[in-house]
Amino acid sequence: MKIFPLSEGSFTVDQTKQVVPFNTGDDDLETRPKGSILVEIQPFAIVTSKDILVIDTGLGFKGADKKMQIHVSLAKNGINASDVTKVLVSHLHKDHSGGILQEDKKTLAFENAQYYINENEWNFAKEKGLPSFIPEDYSRLGESKQLVLTNESGKIDSYIEYEVTGGHSPYHQVFKIKEGEEIIFFGGDVAPQLQQMKNRFKAKYDFDSTKAMELRNEWWKKGEKENWTFLFYHDIKYPIYSHS
Repeated sequence: MKIFPLSEGSFTVDQTKQVVPFNTGDDDLETRPKGSILVEIQPFAIVTSKDILVIDTGLGFKGADKKMQIHVSLAKNGINASDVTKVLVSHLHKDHSGGILQEDKKTLAFENAQYYINENEWNFAKEKGLPSFIPEDYSRLGESKQLVLTNESGKIDSYIEYEVTGGHSPYHQVFKIKEGEEIIFFGGDVAPQLQQMKNRFKAKYDFDSTKAMELRNEWWKKGEKENWTFLFYHDIKYPIYSHS
């Protein structure tokens, strides 16, 4: 399998849930509102023998050319957005779901893909709304036959496992992709950065910080034993880490 990080760049997130671009060369974190955290926003593409997958869709951030950054990043790696066959969504917070639709909020960003979202997450996000969720960013998907609502756990085409874990948000789900001897694990915002995997870290922004911490510890040990490759959505330095 081939993995391509699709970074939208670095951003700070403060207690109001505002996501603000951050230039690591020029900007100073100390000048941002108190409690701001610095993160990368980084979807991934994975090319398997069966599919071209996109995992989470970023903010839908657009560059100076007005093109979606996720589309530009895909093209740089020789992938057209129309070639993507499956979009796996961990949860619908705005920094993970902003690229589900095009800028017009009517057209799917990945026109030929099926989108896999947990059913409870879909309903919860529509009800909850701002500031963490922006239903406008994905509501039109609900009118499409390309939305696939997942259950608590299961498999997609026999090689992609999904499981609702909670932790970061009530219906957050994770994905494990197995092909041959390779195992790729995406823990979304329960496992967003390498450093959090190595320490017993509790995040104040998690729905259930104790559970999230315990899950990270469990996955790290299992990944070491089974040679998982981890994908870290919010890690500035280490988007991919392999135990193999």
